[in-house]
Amino acid sequence: MEKVCVIGAGSTKYGKLQESITDIAVQASAEAIESAGIEPKEIEAGYISNVFGIADKQVHLGPVIMSNLGIPEKPSLSIESACGSGSVSFREAYANVAAGFYDAVLATGVEKVTHTGTEWTTTYFSYCSDFFYEGGAGASFPGLFASMARAYLAEFKATEEDLALVAVKNHDNGLLNPKAHLRKKITVDDVMKSAIVASPLKLYDCCPFSDGASAVIICNEKFAKAHTKNYIEVIGSGRGGSPAALQGREHLTTIPSTNIAAQAAYKMAGLTPKDIDFAEVHDCFTIAELVDTEDLGFFEKGKAVDAVRQGLTKLNGAIPINPSGGLKSKGHPIGATGIGQVVEVFDQLTGRAGERTVKNAQIGLTHNFGATGASCAVHIFKSV
Repeated sequence: MEKVCVIGAGSTKYGKLQESITDIAVQASAEAIESAGIEPKEIEAGYISNVFGIADKQVHLGPVIMSNLGIPEKPSLSIESACGSGSVSFREAYANVAAGFYDAVLATGVEKVTHTGTEWTTTYFSYCSDFFYEGGAGASFPGLFASMARAYLAEFKATEEDLALVAVKNHDNGLLNPKAHLRKKITVDDVMKSAIVASPLKLYDCCPFSDGASAVIICNEKFAKAHTKNYIEVIGSGRGGSPAALQGREHLTTIPSTNIAAQAAYKMAGLTPKDIDFAEVHDCFTIAELVDTEDLGFFEKGKAVDAVRQGLTKLNGAIPINPSGGLKSKGHPIGATGIGQVVEVFDQLTGRAGERTVKNAQIGLTHNFGATGASCAVHIFKSV
C-alpha cells in the first residue's frame, strides 16, 4: 500500500449559516486546496459526505462541488452513513489513495439543516435510527442516548454532575476555537439547571444542530513531499459495525463498532491507546464521550468518570479529548463532522491550532460514528 498523507485542510464556521449547501462546501474545499498549496486540477477525485442535502434542495452534491471548483471532469462519490458520514468518506478516500488509484483526492463533508426548524430537523435525524423500532416508534436520539446514560449511571455509580463536567470541559475548549458553534463558557450548575431533554440528559448535555462544511486534501507520500513540508501521515484506519437498534445489543454501556474500529486502527498503526496524545471523539451527548473513551481503550470500563473528575481529559491533561470543543461545543453538521475532526488533527499536528494547541502532540486519533454507533470509523495520524 501507498503511504497516505493529509496536506491541506479547510473549514467554515459551524453554526447557523445563511449560505447555500453548495456555497459552504465549495468554501471549505477551496480553503483546503489553498492550504495544501496545490491547484484544483491536481485533484483526481472527490469524496463528498452529506446526509440531508434534500433539506437544502441539493442532492448529488459531488458533481456540483467539483464543477464549482473548475474540475467537472473529475469523478466524485457522495457518501451517507448518518452522523459518521465524514469518517466513512475519509476512509474511502484513504483506501483509494492507499491502493494507488489516485495520487491526490478531495474529501469534503457538508450539512445544511438549521433552516428547516427544530421539528423537521429532529425528524430528519430520526431517519438515521432503525426507524421501524426506534425513530418511527417515537424514540429520538436524545431518548436513546438517555437510555445509555441511565444504564451507565446505574452500573458504574456515576452522577449527572459527571456528565456535566464533560460539557463544561468541551465548552472551555470551544471558547478557544473561532469556528465553533457554541462559544459560551458554562458551569456544572448551568448544565444541571438547564431544561431536561430526556432524563438524565439536559439541554447542555446535548450537541446542537449545526450547518457547516470541512474539507481535507489526501494524497500519497510522493505527492506530499513534492508539494509541501507541512503534512501529516495517516497510520491507522479501522471500521466497525453494531446492531442498528439498541435493543439488539448485549450492553447499553458500550458501542461495539467503536471497539472493532479502534482495534483495527491500532493494529494497522502498530500502537496502543497509551500512544495516543489526543483524540477527537463523537460526543453527540455527554454520555457518548464517556463511553467512547472507554471503548477506545483510554480508560477501563466505568473509569472514564474518574478521569473526567481528575481533569485527565482537559486540554492540559494526560489525554486531551476534543480540543476542538467536540460536537458539544464546536457543533455537529452531521455530514461534515468526521472530516472536521481530521481538520482539527491536521491543525494540531501542523501548528495551526493556536490557543487550544495540545503541547508536544505527535499522534492524534479521530472517532466518528453514525446514529447510536451502528457504524463507526477510527483513524490515527502522526506528524512528520
